[in-house]
Amino acid sequence: MGLTYAKIQLENQYDEYSWFEGKIAKDKVRSVVVNMLIDTGAIRMAINETILAQLGLKKGFKMNAALADGSIKTLELVSGIKVSFGDRTCYTDAFVLPGNTEPLLGAIPIEAMDLVVISSENKLQYNPKHPDGALFSLK
Repeated sequence: MGLTYAKIQLENQYDEYSWFEGKIAKDKVRSVVVNMLIDTGAIRMAINETILAQLGLKKGFKMNAALADGSIKTLELVSGIKVSFGDRTCYTDAFVLPGNTEPLLGAIPIEAMDLVVISSENKLQYNPKHPDGALFSLK
């Protein structure tokens, strides 16, 4: 399991669609840069209620999630999030943690952007095998 922190940009995907369609100006796309815990032992992404409000995401549905302390909580799962690290991007969903709980980036968005945690340097970076762009196998 790799743990570190990185600045990650999150955007409202629905706002981005509206901008593409010419319905809103680019500066109206709700976005936030957050310092996220990068945890390769977590599967999904988690944001908090503050980030949810800043992005103005649509209501999701409730699902049970196992937390790092072993407890099981019923959390809202919201979709429509564009996640960016440098020039790598993916679209995903996220569980919503209460209040200002620390947000985390898990394995699914890490893999979707072809990123790796370099444990010896305690940092997130592009996969060194694919420095010029993400590469995915469809086989």
